[in-house]
Amino acid sequence: MSLKSTLLRALTWWNSQTLNTQFWTWRNGVKVGEDADGNVFYQNKDGKRRWVIYKGEAEASRVSPEWHGWLHHTWAEPPTKAPLPHKPWEEPHLANMTGTSGAYHPAGSLYRAEPEPRRDYDAWQPE
Repeated sequence: MSLKSTLLRALTWWNSQTLNTQFWTWRNGVKVGEDADGNVFYQNKDGKRRWVIYKGEAEASRVSPEWHGWLHHTWAEPPTKAPLPHKPWEEPHLANMTGTSGAYHPAGSLYRAEPEPRRDYDAWQPE
């Protein structure tokens, strides 16, 4: 591990885990599972504390609803032991894309690659 990456881990929390979190996890954590994005979920030995070690940037919207419910004690069993049933109309979980190139821009937005042409406003009038 380079000096730069060691300093980043010691001084920042958004680049995966800090050294203190790594030590706490090594000392008290029991690995419960891992999601499709590579985030790893832990709990302490008595199950009262639960946490996630993000793979890459620490962004809470990257946690899927199944794991989010487990982290917040909505249900006792993690998705690895008791997976949630999914409806056929449900779409897969996506992280919040705001501020990225994948963000949603409505049809008239100037940020869209090909915005719709501007039209004059037609006020409603009763017939």
